[in-house]
Amino acid sequence: MSEEPRTLKSVFQAAELKRIALEGSYETNSPTYQQDLAEALKLYHECNQIINKVSLFSSNEGLEDVATSDLPYLLVNYRIAELLQKVSTQSPQERKAALNTTREAYERFLHLLDSYSILSPSDSKLFTAYNEDPSAFSTISTSDPAARRNAKIANFKAEKELKKKLEYMRNSPRYLEDGGDEEAVRELYLTNIAFCTHMAFQGLEGINREAEILAQAPTPVMSQAATVQDDERRRRESQNNDGYSDRLDPPLRSLLSSGGGPLLSREGKPLRPFTLTSNRQELQRGVFRPGHNLPTMTIDEYLEEERRQGNIIEGGGEASFNRPEPDEDNIEKSDAETMKAREWDEFKEANPRGSGNTLNRG
Repeated sequence: MSEEPRTLKSVFQAAELKRIALEGSYETNSPTYQQDLAEALKLYHECNQIINKVSLFSSNEGLEDVATSDLPYLLVNYRIAELLQKVSTQSPQERKAALNTTREAYERFLHLLDSYSILSPSDSKLFTAYNEDPSAFSTISTSDPAARRNAKIANFKAEKELKKKLEYMRNSPRYLEDGGDEEAVRELYLTNIAFCTHMAFQGLEGINREAEILAQAPTPVMSQAATVQDDERRRRESQNNDGYSDRLDPPLRSLLSSGGGPLLSREGKPLRPFTLTSNRQELQRGVFRPGHNLPTMTIDEYLEEERRQGNIIEGGGEASFNRPEPDEDNIEKSDAETMKAREWDEFKEANPRGSGNTLNRG
């Protein structure tokens, strides 16, 4: 036997009891708290589904057309936004998504009140300012420090007065929801709506301040595996269906392997990368070489090559005393040395010292 559909009143009461229990003293980050929070949100979402199904609220109606017993259901979206702000998140990205969902719930709540003209003149002015620039909205529109301080004090006093009024009304028998005066009960509900409206604008302002902080959070670093996968995906996307790629450099795997196989198919289609120049592979192999030229011979080899080409002058210093001993058995060489010495003596006799200097003669 299938369960009978639950009424809006029963689901709303169950959601309210769950929400009030969450205001206890146990840890907000505990698994139990988060589980109860999720159940409360589920109940309020179920209330919204029932409200939309029966078309409880209509844009063609006014506040006087809403029954007193239906006024608490105007707060369903506000309760959802209130609870969403307490959801635990694990990263800045998750928190941003939660804030966006919270903002949407606040907006639905305020739009519903605005359609019934429930907003006070001051709240209506704030709602207009919010719609003009939601991300920059603030309940304090002045930049003067003294004026901002006075505005914050005024907001705090208004919140305190609303809380005090609600506490008094709930403790008075005249305002009892069950059995009290209907006009008094209606006033209690509307006062509670006014308090929630005040807190909704405070919540929207807090969302903007938190969004500014989250915008400065560093972006998560992609893992190396994800980066490799993205690179491979981009390579695949850059290729056409026929396997042609517009990359000028071949893939790394082709540089590390020797390749092989035919260059062209029978139809003349290239089967693998190839070049028409003879030095491309040499250039590729030189990519990871140092920017300077490495030596190709040792210092000794260099000096020997210079000496062989006659670019080294030896002699002078101690080397001039290292003269080879004459070979007395070599008669031809001895005669040549003797003739050379005689010719030098004859030259000196024919050309005395200073005979060639004609500049200082009179």
